[in-house]
Amino acid sequence: MTKQQPPFKLNDIIEVNITGLGSSGEGVGKADGFTVFVHGALPGEKVSVKLFQVKKSYASGRILNIWEESPQRVKPQCIFYEKCGGCQLQHLNYEWQLSVKRQQVKDAIERIGHITGCEVLPVLGMENPWHYRNKMQFPAAKTEGKIQIGCYATLTHNVINIDDCLIQKQANNKIMQVVRQWMQQFNISAYDETTGKGVVRHVMGRAGAKTGEVMAVIVTACYDIPHAGELVTMLKTEVDGLKSIVQNINKKRTNIIMGAKNRVLYGKSTIKDRLGNLKFNISPLSFFQVNSAQTEKLYATALDFAALSGKETVIDCYCGTGTISLYLAQKARKVYGIEIVEPAIKDANENAKANNIANAEFICGDAAVEMPALLKSGVKPDTVLLDPPRAGCDKKVLAAIAGVKPEKIVYVSCNPASLARDMAFLTENGYKAVKAQPVDMFPMTVHIETVALLILEK
Repeated sequence: MTKQQPPFKLNDIIEVNITGLGSSGEGVGKADGFTVFVHGALPGEKVSVKLFQVKKSYASGRILNIWEESPQRVKPQCIFYEKCGGCQLQHLNYEWQLSVKRQQVKDAIERIGHITGCEVLPVLGMENPWHYRNKMQFPAAKTEGKIQIGCYATLTHNVINIDDCLIQKQANNKIMQVVRQWMQQFNISAYDETTGKGVVRHVMGRAGAKTGEVMAVIVTACYDIPHAGELVTMLKTEVDGLKSIVQNINKKRTNIIMGAKNRVLYGKSTIKDRLGNLKFNISPLSFFQVNSAQTEKLYATALDFAALSGKETVIDCYCGTGTISLYLAQKARKVYGIEIVEPAIKDANENAKANNIANAEFICGDAAVEMPALLKSGVKPDTVLLDPPRAGCDKKVLAAIAGVKPEKIVYVSCNPASLARDMAFLTENGYKAVKAQPVDMFPMTVHIETVALLILEK
């Protein structure tokens, strides 16, 4: 039996009718029955495409011409958009972005999870979907003698020099501009991934959306920073609200951004911000949702789905630094947060203390082990909240939850595919998927956060 060959070859120019969007925001269509992914194309468009990749079952190409344009296409506001890989959907009308993201969640639940009857609500979007990111992490590089700080170009590790990122808080943009100026003025080297040499690896900014407090973090490949005093002076002069300048040291040959060691160059080791009526201390390594305004909607949804009366016991798996746990603790009798990362548990305890919350207890360990242990000690949760990493829940954790049998499961997810997979497991083990509320935490990108409610079937 001969293998079927793709109908096209590299550099062929073809016409494609775009019928949908892929998981990375690219247009998806067919030509001669063969699937083609087209960067920058939108559903409803007919485009002329030059192929840069041809595989056995699909091809990828770039637009040469748009013969029929989608009415939802808009001109991107960012001048770096065509090259930068940070955003994927600026060329799509924002209302339509929300519609596409809702469909993405719906398709995942139905096609991956094979779940019917789960209501997917309209996406909670932003009134102003710009300058929302309270955290910046931009790589530094040197190209043709010039310091570049910005996002990676699409599908590469080539750094695009950006002056003003339209989804970043302006304080973060100012930090980036000042550090670039300092590096150029004092000939400070950028880290080279190939040789492992150089000083500055990444520039991080953190801005308190409610407090206005700002932190600048310089991630370096060495301990000593030449002209560090000048950098501190320049940042203090130029960045409004600056409360902290931290050096993070990462000497490893790795693509992980942050190292384990921090050194305060100016001010405090943390900044403060608030979510709702709760306050949080944020360090360089703390997890804190990047869109504060939408995080409040996300957590309010989780609280609404939990429908707590004040009598319930709640277990928050993957609790991180305890942000959702503390939201729930305001309405629950008792909340147990479980997290395997020890520094996060330390932050969670400090956050509980700072907010005078005494009915939240945080446990460092594996939820698959700690949850049955809690049950054995007499703790029976009414509700379990899940907020796992992008890969979703460990199957052992899901099995432990199914064994404990809480009345409700509230699942917070940043990945519709892993959410749908885990919901399928839970529906096969006695739960009914009731509804899902997508929240647009990341406007102009393909990413979407979702809160799902599952209840135990009697």
